[in-house]
Order: sequence, then structure tokens, then C-alpha cells
Amino acid sequence: MSRLVIRDGEPLDAGATGAILGQSVRDHRWMPQLYSEAENIAHLGRLIDLGWVRVAVDGVIRGFLAREGAYVHALYVARGARGSGIGRRLIEDAMAQVDQLELHTFEANAGARRFYLRMGFIEAERSDGARNDEGLPDIRYVWQAGRDATRARGERTGASA
Repeated sequence: MSRLVIRDGEPLDAGATGAILGQSVRDHRWMPQLYSEAENIAHLGRLIDLGWVRVAVDGVIRGFLAREGAYVHALYVARGARGSGIGRRLIEDAMAQVDQLELHTFEANAGARRFYLRMGFIEAERSDGARNDEGLPDIRYVWQAGRDATRARGERTGASA
């Protein structure tokens, strides 16, 4: 891999980002596949046109984050690049631009839940999934700049008790 760069999404990135989204859905067996590959690409094209997408590139697109103001609509990393710090780089890029972030992740996505807690997000609300397209229970997480991430996770901050 060459040097990883985080940059704004461009119209020609819709194919790669749509493919990453589709592959992630297929990789999570609990996730219903509601949209075709073509629909995923068209959807990402619209988000790119709105200026919401940042991509992680090292010669090829390894992941992307779609954000509207403080709300993170999507964060996906390509199958072969998961666990390599790309998601962290994308979230840190978003954190550098705003004082607060909010997002939802599915309750079944244990890896994402651990990731957001490590990044300093706190759980704000749970729902039964009635408000999302997939109908899956989800959790709303919030991150606030300046909040002590250790306290946000509920970990001890002092010496032994």
C-alpha cells in the first residue's frame, strides 16, 4: 500500500464506494440486502454530489465516510482493509471538522459498537429499528469534542480504589 490520503469524494468514486457498501452488506449476514449494486452506486453518487463523502485512498479507495454536518450517514471500509486503522482515520478526519458527531449503528454490529466507544462516542439512545430501512434495532452514538473519552466509556480514570 502506498501512503493513505483522505480526500473529498469525486464523481468517479461512486463505483468503488458503492461496491464497498454492497460488499459490507453481504459480509454481515444479519443485514438484509435491500438494494442492488447499481442502486448503491447511484446512492453514493448522490452523496458525493452533495459534498458529504470523504474517501480514504492509497492508490485505490479503501473506505469512505458520508457526513452531513454533524451527522455521519455512513462509514465503510473495504473488506481487505478492515482493522488497518482506515475507519479511525476517517472518523478523526470528521472530528477535526466539527465539535460534535452523531451516528447510528445496528445493535448486531458488535465490531462497530466497540469501535465507536474506543473513539470516544457515548451511547445516547436505542431503538427497535422501526425508524430505519432495514428494520433492525439500532443505537445512536454521540461524540463531543473535549469530552474525556475514558470517562465517556465509563472506565476508571484514577489510581486503584
